[in-house]
Amino acid sequence: MSSAVLASSWVAQPKRSLANQLSYLLYTRKGLLLGVLLVPPLLWFGVIYLGSLLSLLANSFFRLDDFTGQVVREVGFTNFVEIFEPANLDVIIRSTTMAIAVTFACVVIGFPLAYYMARHARGSQKAILYVAVMLPLWSSYLVRLYAWKLLLAKEGAIAWVTQQLHLQWLLDALLQTPVIGGNSLSFSPMGTFIVFVYMWLPFVILPIQAAIERIPGSYIEASSDLGATPWQSFTQVIWPLAIPGVAAGTIFSFSLTFGDYIIPQVIGNSTLYIGQVVYRQQGVAGNIPFAAAFSLVPILIIAIYLWLAKRKGAFDAL
Repeated sequence: MSSAVLASSWVAQPKRSLANQLSYLLYTRKGLLLGVLLVPPLLWFGVIYLGSLLSLLANSFFRLDDFTGQVVREVGFTNFVEIFEPANLDVIIRSTTMAIAVTFACVVIGFPLAYYMARHARGSQKAILYVAVMLPLWSSYLVRLYAWKLLLAKEGAIAWVTQQLHLQWLLDALLQTPVIGGNSLSFSPMGTFIVFVYMWLPFVILPIQAAIERIPGSYIEASSDLGATPWQSFTQVIWPLAIPGVAAGTIFSFSLTFGDYIIPQVIGNSTLYIGQVVYRQQGVAGNIPFAAAFSLVPILIIAIYLWLAKRKGAFDAL
């Protein structure tokens, strides 16, 4: 008996490879596995994203020497004081108004379509609607932008259609309207608004559609059985449960409108938006400190919007 035990002790135990040992270690220690999975994205978020924001914040306290054109790395609040000058405040108000108008239009246009896709479309019809919503995203941003410039031009397709329908008077009246009008649709705030809505509408429709699709149909049936009108079912059942999707979509449209500087540069008149100011200050004037300070404005406004949305409970169902 003892000889058998002794013999078995001399038998070489199979050695585990390094990969097997690592696999066994990660399998038995779930916390270690979670840490390994989270380290790369946390490093990316901490170093690249937060690092760039901190660098942006640090640069906003410096100033540009008017004589040498060099950045003076002395802490001061000159750039933040300059933001409150009338011209810069006008840019902020204009950008905020445009972002709010674009967001509101995207929700008004996108919600009915999203509801139909989630509740009524079936089979091939639903697939066609998905493709129709996402099809613009499959082409280049610049291709879509310059296509709209041709459509909105004075001799473009939209002007030709209004002439054929004898509605040229209506288009002329819109173009003569203060604030939103201009020489043509491609050279007016109205044209900028139209292109913004077109560009960001898919980003609003898809989150709303996903939120509505998660609403149990029994909820709507129950509200109808309890005597609620269609409007009451919408305001008391559908809309509150769809708010997370609406909030997600409006975050996209609001922030993308705020940060875009190409659309107002190609479509629209000479009025400036926040993105254009940041681009010109950084790329043309070389005033990186003021560009950094001005780019903090949309970040602050979007942060306030997210805080208000959270206060309203918009993210409770996410």
